[in-house]
Amino acid sequence: MEQIVEYRQTLQSLKEEVVRIRRDLHRIPELDRDLPKTEAYVKDYLAALPCEIIPAGDAGFCAFFKAKDSTETIAFRSDMDALPIDEENDVDYRSVHAGRMHACGHDGHMSILLGFASELAPEPDTLRVNVLLVFQGAEETTGGAKHICASGVLERYNVKRIYGLHLWPGYPKDTVICRREAFMASTLVFRAEIEGKSVHVGTYKDGIDALEVGCALVGRAYAMEKSEVAAEVFRILRFGVFQSGRATNIVPAHALLEGTLRTYSEDIHDFMWRRMREIADDLTRDTGCKITFSHSDPYPAVINDVALFDEAKAVLTSAGYDFFEPENPLMISEDFSWYQKYVPGLFLHLGTGMDTPLHSANYQIDEDVLLTGIDIFNQILKGNTAQ
Repeated sequence: MEQIVEYRQTLQSLKEEVVRIRRDLHRIPELDRDLPKTEAYVKDYLAALPCEIIPAGDAGFCAFFKAKDSTETIAFRSDMDALPIDEENDVDYRSVHAGRMHACGHDGHMSILLGFASELAPEPDTLRVNVLLVFQGAEETTGGAKHICASGVLERYNVKRIYGLHLWPGYPKDTVICRREAFMASTLVFRAEIEGKSVHVGTYKDGIDALEVGCALVGRAYAMEKSEVAAEVFRILRFGVFQSGRATNIVPAHALLEGTLRTYSEDIHDFMWRRMREIADDLTRDTGCKITFSHSDPYPAVINDVALFDEAKAVLTSAGYDFFEPENPLMISEDFSWYQKYVPGLFLHLGTGMDTPLHSANYQIDEDVLLTGIDIFNQILKGNTAQ
């Protein structure tokens, strides 16, 4: 413990630089994978360090720190993209890009990973394992992690495990939040378009009421979710958009529904999605309408590797961190899950001590947690049995 305290005192010297990095990046938020200023800033910082900068498809890049005598690699990931939100914070480093804001902490994640990189830099030959730092765009939109994985970079650099961290409001500052196995949900965003036949309401029996079919689809889908899936199974099926009709005396010929399906089990996901389409087929047969489904590329569930969880919990609690394990998994998603499809992975949340919610126009963090994030990665690296 004495060595840990001494290290953390040394780490304080990084605070001014890491806060500067975070604020610089906070000023220039960019969206999806169109991140020219952000990528240039991060690469410029890395260029001064003893690492190789590696392209990784069209969604990001990596920095590789080579150990002297190791063929295995441990990876750490940060996301880079921002959100289409007008910032309301009255700070001198507020966003200079109208309608864009780092409202989910990705500026903090990048500054943590760059601070961690600077800690690796002075004596890279002393590393017992190679380190790959992954800087990824499009987390908020199209699942950039999937494209990083598809680039083959994890295989080329023999990555054996990967770690990610997300700054998280609503928990005490410096608290580590993590859960063995299921931690965050898979997410499927879907759309159903219903085509019926429009007639005057006076002759409604001659038409096919798309609005009525839409109501039936929602009702039957909700009934299926309640009656056909066991109550103890974590899942969400909800519709959030229902658009139909333009006049009070016309049977509408078109209806649009949009919703989300969230689960932790691929079997449950596949079952519920199949049943949704079967319900639609039944309605098509019964009414004569046409129902067309489309959906996004789903994010898989974040399933934390048990061995990595146990190791990290032991290391971080020994280092003095409060480690909170939620009783239930979270019903929100993260594309870190794609890395876990390729290699064992562990995703952690770090309490910021702030109550401003994620994705809000006044999202803020206590910047002291940036040093905590660096320390957590250092503790995991030094205590990792893969070395």
